[in-house]
Amino acid sequence: MSDKRGNAKRRKGIVVSDKMDKTVVVQVERVFSHPVFGKTVKSYKRFKAHDQENKCKTGDQVQIEETRPLSKDKRWRVIEIIGFKKVTEKDRPGPLHKEAQEEEKTVGQVIDQPETKKE
Repeated sequence: MSDKRGNAKRRKGIVVSDKMDKTVVVQVERVFSHPVFGKTVKSYKRFKAHDQENKCKTGDQVQIEETRPLSKDKRWRVIEIIGFKKVTEKDRPGPLHKEAQEEEKTVGQVIDQPETKKE
């Protein structure tokens, strides 16, 4: 018997959800020309992929490969993480950054002030 593993489909995409255990949702973008009008069209499809070590985070660019059915919806597995998401100050958990704190204070002041009627 020959091993047909080398002919598996591979796709590159971005992780849009990593909330499940050992599973990530990968969104793959497909760009093609419309058959009648010739306009360039973008199409997106989401695949559930197996991530054995839970290394993938939301925003990472990954390569996935087709495999045997692993569950009801999973037929893909993560081969490699191509790029990591750049963590900015806004994305970090913990205390809010300065702009958000100032914005929160101004909103709080407007809400806390009692309304007075002028007659």
